[in-house]
Amino acid sequence: MATSRLALVAVMAAAVLLGTASAATYNVGEPGGSWDLRTNYGTWVSSKRFHPGDQIVFKYSPQAHDVVEVSKADYDSCSNANPIATHNSGNDAIALASPGTRYFICGFSGHCTGGMKIQIDVVPSANSLTPAGAPAANSPPPTSTPASAATKVTGFGALAAVMIAAGLMAY
Repeated sequence: MATSRLALVAVMAAAVLLGTASAATYNVGEPGGSWDLRTNYGTWVSSKRFHPGDQIVFKYSPQAHDVVEVSKADYDSCSNANPIATHNSGNDAIALASPGTRYFICGFSGHCTGGMKIQIDVVPSANSLTPAGAPAANSPPPTSTPASAATKVTGFGALAAVMIAAGLMAY
């Protein structure tokens, strides 16, 4: 009996660990587009909520486009003269490690001014260390995030924690 309880507790602990792994991967522009001149990135990003640990993936033809991370001033002026980073593989995965705003443009002539630019606002996740009630820098107001174009593992972490507590109390 003790062995089965120990196994149950181990399984529930694993569920808690999986439940807290809530990183998502967003393919920029999907499902209807990609990193190209046809996609409306303002519309695409408006339905997303990015958190630390998430990643964005830019998929494109490297002969036709690239991805340049820039400052806000360079984003506003569509300048790639002082890049923070330049990516040109055609399948660039960029980790969003911390809260804040990041700016990306296509460095090919005329592409940024043609709409190939995106602002990514990374907001603290619910389990971040930001004190309750303290606003995070550059955080937009909360919005809902549809599950489309993102892979996310969430949900049962809190339930698993309750189950573990109940299992421990059964001893």
